[in-house]
Formats: sequence, structure tokens, C-alpha cells
Amino acid sequence: MSIKKKAMHQGMKLMSDPRVMKLMQDDRFMKAMMAAMSVPGRVSTIAQEQTDRFAKMMALATEQEVRDLRRTVRSLEEQLADLKKEVDLLRSKHDPN
Repeated sequence: MSIKKKAMHQGMKLMSDPRVMKLMQDDRFMKAMMAAMSVPGRVSTIAQEQTDRFAKMMALATEQEVRDLRRTVRSLEEQLADLKKEVDLLRSKHDPN
């Protein structure tokens, strides 16, 4: 049996325990569980905000800003290539050779 299946089996077994069922009905317990589950997300968000703030203070580009700039450069390169093709096409039409 895989780890995931074992965990699911144990979880189902635990959920059928009357003591756990009683706990799950307690609003205070559920609020505490929800708060505990949201901690990793909040920590991650705070860490990202601090990183961005530090990058701004040090005049550094953030990872997101670099991605945006790369996307913009790629778009501009594609536009430039299209314009070069258009110029070449116009030259070939007007070139008597």
C-alpha cells in the first residue's frame, strides 16, 4: 500500500473515532485548525513582501520584474522581426533588380 493510501486509510479511521467527531463539531477547535492551516501561506506571503521591500531598498529587480522585462523584450524582438520582414518585402517589390 502506498504512503498516500495509508495516510488516507488512517485519516478515515481517525475521522470515524467519536472523540475526533466531537472535536470537529467544536467551533473553537475548527477555527484553531483553520488558523493553523493558514500559517504557511501567511509566512510565505510575509517573506515575499520582505524580499520585495529589500529589493526595492537596494535598487534590485525582483524575480517578477525580471520575468516581466523578459516577456517585454521577447515581444519587442518579435515585433522587430516582423518589421524587418515587412521592410524586406517592400524593398523587394520596389527594387528593379
